Amino acid sequence: MGRNRRRVSYGEYVAAVALTLAYRHRPVWSWRRWRRVCRCGADLPCRVRHRVPINRGHWPVPDRRCGREP
Repeated sequence: MGRNRRRVSYGEYVAAVALTLAYRHRPVWSWRRWRRVCRCGADLPCRVRHRVPINRGHWPVPDRRCGREP
């Protein structure tokens, strides 16, 4: 019903995404392939496109606020 939702700042969001990607795409030993591979399953160096679920149009811009020109 009434979930206590906390707003996440942009800095906290970017830090959480960076930590998730660092955890998901790191080298690990593969006993089947007998070499180090990326944790996502790709060969190293992992060139998987890391998709961040935020559109660049929504990123903060230092010059403008709320899409209005000063």
